[in-house]
Amino acid sequence: MQEGTSRIAGHPGETGVRGDVYAADCPTRKLLDRIADKWSVLILLLLGQEEMRFNALKRRVEGVSQKMLSQTLRSLERDGLVSRTVVATVPVTVTYAITPLGYGLIGSLQSMIDWAETHMPDVAAAQRAHDDALN
Repeated sequence: MQEGTSRIAGHPGETGVRGDVYAADCPTRKLLDRIADKWSVLILLLLGQEEMRFNALKRRVEGVSQKMLSQTLRSLERDGLVSRTVVATVPVTVTYAITPLGYGLIGSLQSMIDWAETHMPDVAAAQRAHDDALN
């Protein structure tokens, strides 16, 4: 492999070049940072199943704070992955849904989950071996 060539299949750029996914200012990296965090993944997967209101999401995603859920939903909405619908009722009803763009991401997220579930015993064994080596 030539020096400066990425080892990642399908990666169009060279390492060390502006616009490279490894560079802090790369737009791709910034998007990956947002969509790959645990809250975004969980929210997108839930909304891929059905539209939900804020409190229903909060109940389903254990451990997420109201502030973090709100921030994550705003970011996903800004990125075009989630839509927010407000209905003028008393009290106001707000529903979140996945967009077609967000739905396109579900397959990749599900593949990561499938990999994690399949390889969890291997990871646990590696963790035990690592911890045993340290003791």
